[in-house]
Amino acid sequence: MSKRALICGVSGQDGSYLARLLLEKGYDVYGGSRDAQVASFDNLVRLGVRDRVAVESVSLIDFRSVLQALMKIEPDEIYNLAGQSSVGLSFQQPVETLESIAQGTLNLLEAIRFTARPIKLYNASSSECFGDTKAEPADEQTPFRPRSPYAVAKAAAFWEVANYREAYGLFACSGILFNHESPLRPERFVTRKIVAAACRIGAGSDEKLHLGNTAIVRDWGWAPEYVEAMWMMLQQDGPDDYVIATGESHSLEEFAEAAFACAGLEWRDHVVIDPALLRPADITIGRANPARAGERLGWQAGFRMLDVVRMMAEEELRIADCGLRIADLSRDSQT
Repeated sequence: MSKRALICGVSGQDGSYLARLLLEKGYDVYGGSRDAQVASFDNLVRLGVRDRVAVESVSLIDFRSVLQALMKIEPDEIYNLAGQSSVGLSFQQPVETLESIAQGTLNLLEAIRFTARPIKLYNASSSECFGDTKAEPADEQTPFRPRSPYAVAKAAAFWEVANYREAYGLFACSGILFNHESPLRPERFVTRKIVAAACRIGAGSDEKLHLGNTAIVRDWGWAPEYVEAMWMMLQQDGPDDYVIATGESHSLEEFAEAAFACAGLEWRDHVVIDPALLRPADITIGRANPARAGERLGWQAGFRMLDVVRMMAEEELRIADCGLRIADLSRDSQT
């Protein structure tokens, strides 16, 4: 029989790429959404897998809803990718952020314990938990010093997973993922915002791109590779936590420079530094040491920041070109 996987947060970037990966591996894939009847699942449609994913309405902050979903689907693996996912937005919505991430994770863990089935759980943690590491590369032993409500919530969820693993013997892992991007990112994420604006300006737009602190340094990878690491964690003999990253870090200035270079432009000519976009607290430099993932999982990032920018820009331009062709066809049909 095929394995069954439940992906909580299937409509997001990682959930959609993970659904495609698991389908390729022969899984029966179920996707959890707060209201599956009205959700569009655009990313699944974009990847061409929407009709192969069975969707279920499940609210992770409602224990009864979670328990019902587990009893109905009887999954072998659960991937917890749900919850409020924006660091910036978490300062405006701290309560919703904490509930959707920390309480949602706790409900999943308790429901797995309650069913007493050998379900394996992957929990999406975040490099934001580390906070300021003084530019030292963070690994699985690096202490957490979260600097945003989002990071606080992710840190709480990480320790919930660790506690249930130790106290009840659950096969539960956390992937501490550093920044990972793709064309499926919404434009409220700064990487997609930069790439989309660079492509529009390159096509003739006279707009200015407003950014906050461009001196921040991050480790940016390619999202489709990172979901492979998620799956690998649940195929091991025992559960553990893993830092997932490229091991290379770059500034946001470098990211912007590369994006505008794809459009043949100099980024400084088109960017405005906007103090209103600065966060109340932020991480200056994020660096990673993903050695454990390489040694134990055999996982290593194949793409680096410049590759990520190029692939995102290529897809942005492809979509824009398709849009122009559709518009041209529409005008032709009206004449």
